[in-house]
Parts: sequence; structure tokens; C-alpha cells
Amino acid sequence: MKNILFEENIEQIEMPENLAIGLMVARQHEKCSTVGCDFDYFGFAFGQSPFHAPEPLVRALQEAAGESGYADSEGIFELREAVAGFNARHFGLNGDAGRIIIGPGTKGIFFLLFSIISGDVIIPVPSWIGYAPQARFLGKKYHPLQTRPENNYKLTAEELEKFLVTLHGEQHLLVLNSPHNPTGQVYSREELAELASVCRKFGIIVFSDEIYALTTFDIASYTSMGTIYPEGTFVFNGLSKDRSAGGYRLGTCHLPDADCRKISAGLQKLAATMYTNITTPVQRAAVAAYRENEEIEEYFKVTREIHRIMGRTLHDLFAEIEGLRVTRPDGGFYFYADFNLLGEELNHAGVTDSNGLSRALLSHPHHIATVTGDALLLPADNFGARIAYADYNGRKVYVAYLAEQPRGRKAEAAFAGKYAPLMFDGAEAVSEFVASLRKGTLELKWE
Repeated sequence: MKNILFEENIEQIEMPENLAIGLMVARQHEKCSTVGCDFDYFGFAFGQSPFHAPEPLVRALQEAAGESGYADSEGIFELREAVAGFNARHFGLNGDAGRIIIGPGTKGIFFLLFSIISGDVIIPVPSWIGYAPQARFLGKKYHPLQTRPENNYKLTAEELEKFLVTLHGEQHLLVLNSPHNPTGQVYSREELAELASVCRKFGIIVFSDEIYALTTFDIASYTSMGTIYPEGTFVFNGLSKDRSAGGYRLGTCHLPDADCRKISAGLQKLAATMYTNITTPVQRAAVAAYRENEEIEEYFKVTREIHRIMGRTLHDLFAEIEGLRVTRPDGGFYFYADFNLLGEELNHAGVTDSNGLSRALLSHPHHIATVTGDALLLPADNFGARIAYADYNGRKVYVAYLAEQPRGRKAEAAFAGKYAPLMFDGAEAVSEFVASLRKGTLELKWE
């Protein structure tokens, strides 16, 4: 038989670097636990919530296991109604269930909307790994928009307007992400209002990825772009981050005021054509995750505090490493480490582009797994790495937090060091990597 021919667009897709490295680290963990080994990888690459799914959600899924029938392609009404109420309570969004679409994770909804909404895509850099590959696969033009460290890598209204005047085309889509992956930054109400003013002026459609919204450390200060620019903002969220249920593959989208019915009808047709409906038992279970529930609200509070403790403590360790500039996270479970002050030393050691930084950190004896380079849409000469602070036993830490309730920076650092030792060892490994780099003694070896 001759070789099977593939469509050309599949060449535009690569295995996401975080998943590839995450799988490698997971295999190494399994190897070490079964046969023993002389080293382990430090897992700063894979950003999966370390916690267990909240018990009301788990119980609801067990009870819904017999729900085997097809469901509406847009999502069952009870769930859309619950999501709309949840969004109204937590974010002040319009509580109309007709504004809600249920999809196969936020990543899946992005793909659906990229497929039906016309226009080039503007992606602030550094970026989450998933936006650009989808655009490439669909043959959609996208424009990386480099942000600046002096602004903590937040896109400013001035930067956006200067960029927009250089573009051509009838419509453009701006991707915003707050809390931001990979920097951990959260846009303030004032910053969003300034961006919204520019978006109104140029008729920009905003895809606001708010999947980490309820992990914002100072949750009272969180603002959804959907409340600032409701006529032109799609708000994406789901179960994977704040309820630690990534494997459930259920995402939500709050539609904008403009053309809401037309968008909903288009999404329904495409969803019905592609996958019929999101798994019915998961949808039934998710109703419990979105309706008012004191147990889940307590879960949000506890996990949010643990994320803050882990993120701020690890940030402080990285910030002490001479030559690194790091963002201080305000939400999510990432921060960004800028290695550009060490660019000359990296080049001297043979690390000549941003992708090479990840390979160098992985090399023996450092074994530091990060996401860098193309995956973050970084230019070849920009050395930066996403640091995920989620490599610990979440259930164990959750129980320990309830018992210990650490207060104050010293107690929180001790708590984090006790329950997340691999992350602290990893920070020391980064420190040693940088020290050898500065001394000119860095040697890159492979297992």
C-alpha cells in the first residue's frame, strides 16, 4: 500500500510543549517510583490543577452515570441556566441562559469560534500555548503583539491602538487572558476599561479567556471584560482550573450582546455536526458545580489560598536568583521568568534561541522542565520560561491547610517547603543552572 496522504494543515499542528514535557515527567515519576533512579525531573512545565475535584461534583457525576441519552448541542438548559447564574453571582455578567454555550473545554470552544468568526487574531506575547496553533490549523492569520516587562507583560491601550493602526482588514479578534497564562498577572478594572475604549473605536471583537478567574488571589478585585465591553466580548470559562476537573472536558462561553442569537445558532450547527453534544452525564453533574453550593465556595477559598502561598513563595525564591526577572503572580498557577539579562552567557553556552532554553534546562544534571520559545510565541532572541507551580499532592496539601492554616510569610514559606519539596528543589536547580551559566561552566549533557 502506498503512503497515506495527509492534508497540509496538519503540518501546522505540533504536540503542545507543555503536554509533551508533562508526559515525559510523568513517565519519569513512574520510573522512579517503581525501579528507583538517581534523578527526577522538576515539573514546572505542566499546568494542571493539583487538587481533587470538589466532592459535590464527584457525587453528582456518580448519580448521573445512567444519563445515556443525547443532549442539546448548545448544552442542556439546566446547566446553561446554572452557568448564567454563576456568572452573574461571581462576575456580574448578564444572567440570561440564552447567552451561554457549553462546549468540549474552553480549548474546544475557541476552536469552534475561530472557525465561524471572521477576522485576523491578535495575540499578546508571551502567550498561552493554544491560541496560535489553532489559528494556524484553520488557516487564520494571527498577529503576535509583544508586551513589555516594565508593564508586567500586560497589554496597554496605547500599545493596542498603535498596533491596530498598522493592520488592514474589516474585523479583528483580540485574545485577552486574565489571570494570565504564563505571567500570572490580572488586569485591573481601569486597565480593561482603557482597552475597551480602544476596542470600541476600532470595532474589535474580544475573546476573553477567564478560565483562571476564580483563582485570583484578591478575588474581590477581579473584573471580567464582559462587564466592561459586553457588546463585543466572548467570555470563556470552565471546570478545569478552579474546580480541578480538566478531564471532564467541559467549558463555557458567555456570548456578547452583538449578534448573540446568530452566534448561538452558528455554534449549535457546528457543534451538532462535529460532536453532537458534550457528554450528558458530565453536563448533568456540572449543574451541581455551578449552582449555589457552600461546599464548593469553601473549596474555592481554600484552593485559592494554597495557590497564593505556593506561587508567592516560589516566586520569592526565583526572584533571589541573580540575572532573572520574574513576574509576581496574582492568580492562576504560573509566573514568568525572564532570562534575557543572561542572553550573552546563554549564547556562549550554545543556547542560541528561545527554544534552546527549554532544552538546556532539561539537560543533565539540571532536569528542569519548563515551557519556552515558540510555545509562548516568543521571538527567537527572547529568552523566557513559564514556571508552573502545581507539582505537589493537592489533596494532601488541602487537608494540611485546613489543619494548619499558616499565617504570615515565614509560616507560609515553611508550609510550602514542607508540602511541595520538589518545587523547592527545582528552584535550587534553577539557581545552580544560572550560577554555572554566569561562571561560564555550564555543560549541556543528555541522559
